[in-house]
Amino acid sequence: MVPSFKDRLQAINPEYETFDRLQTLQVNLGNLCNLHCSHCHVNASLRGTEVMGEEVMSQIARFFEYHSDLTLDITGGCPEMNPGFRYLVEQTDGLARRRLLRSNLAIMAEQEWEWLPEFCGSHGLTIIGSLPCYLEDNVDRQRGKGVYRKSIQVLKRLNSLGYGTELELNLVYNPGGDNIPVPQQGLEVAYKAELQARHGIVFNRLFTITNAPIGRFRQHLETSGSYAEYLRLLAGRFNPEAAGNIMCRTLISVDWQGKIYNCDFNQAMGMPITTDDGSEITLSQLGKVGLSGKKIRLAQHCYCCTAGEGSSCTGALVA
Repeated sequence: MVPSFKDRLQAINPEYETFDRLQTLQVNLGNLCNLHCSHCHVNASLRGTEVMGEEVMSQIARFFEYHSDLTLDITGGCPEMNPGFRYLVEQTDGLARRRLLRSNLAIMAEQEWEWLPEFCGSHGLTIIGSLPCYLEDNVDRQRGKGVYRKSIQVLKRLNSLGYGTELELNLVYNPGGDNIPVPQQGLEVAYKAELQARHGIVFNRLFTITNAPIGRFRQHLETSGSYAEYLRLLAGRFNPEAAGNIMCRTLISVDWQGKIYNCDFNQAMGMPITTDDGSEITLSQLGKVGLSGKKIRLAQHCYCCTAGEGSSCTGALVA
């Protein structure tokens, strides 16, 4: 038996179970993707049918007109494949304090998508690119044959446009299997040395993210009979120092229909934020509903955010 994550969090500090203040609005443009990664928590693929439309994107832009001090975090799936991707970026120009694009990188090397690097640079987007290893075999095993070479091609192109120097370029590491990332700081040093030596590539930061036991990764764990063991591993490495910094205290996730969640993992699990009477809250209502002090919806998958050094969309939570 794995102890309740909610109980563990409450035992440290009851405030950690409540939403603090909004700093980041993370927008998931849907589950359409050019890749079929083994760890994907939203089961994204070319068959994805959940695609955010321009009506919801317009609501996002209007929201930022009144909350320009926030960060806009654009994710997916492969967010660039959403037909309205250009529209969202253009409509939010100059509105957010910072805009992040979470990219699988390989999409920028695909035919008809070569315009993406220049587009992102011209709009000042920070790019957070997935590269689960600096070795080709490991990346292709997790993400598909040929993905590593495409990613390296794109990273070189981004460097030529000033990414990694004048423009911010961060990379994301996630384990290839059912284990917890090694310390982020040391791995970042290794990544920078290896990518520079092998390909002449530079970047700003490396974020280590623990695989959440949901979606396609959970299916893998259950098929291999290691789901319970992985949960025990996460719970056994529970780090109280990471507990107070969990991203769901300052982040709200928006799905393709405009419904809001405490995080992208809860979105994938179908656990929306609701009013006291159980009604789902949409982005259009967010400005009218007070979330500060509201209880966060927690479940056992939340252990992935507090294991080891902790894990969030911007990497480790403790040094």
